[in-house]
Amino acid sequence: MTIDFKNLSAAEWREKLSPEQFHILREKGTERAFTGKYDKNYGAGEYRCAGCGEKLFDSDGKYDSGCGWPAFHTPAEGSGIEEHRDLSHGMVRTEVTCAKCDGHLGHVFPDGPRDHGGLRYCINSASLDFTPQDSDAGGGAQ
Repeated sequence: MTIDFKNLSAAEWREKLSPEQFHILREKGTERAFTGKYDKNYGAGEYRCAGCGEKLFDSDGKYDSGCGWPAFHTPAEGSGIEEHRDLSHGMVRTEVTCAKCDGHLGHVFPDGPRDHGGLRYCINSASLDFTPQDSDAGGGAQ
């Protein structure tokens, strides 16, 4: 059975996600800097959407930006990432969402490593599931 993640109700999302994941993915929240479980994770593997399991980033695109959230210079090849203009909080930013479930992931900024295109995808740990490279598990929800 295929799940239409974009049409799940808030009640269905609340059953599926932790309170923190719901706040970030569904209410466009932000976790406090330096508190996320993947900020300092540099193991080989892939990062998937915690809401729907869509592949978003590979570990070879992750770097230590010092911003307090997991930072990536490029999404995974063929990843399900969408970018939207965000005018909230009196700022102009670019929001990053999951294309499969519309979950809020974080924001992208033009201050990343120049040798990788100059972008910094600043992503909330709670919006991600990490699958180590040597794991057979698919990671995330299906």
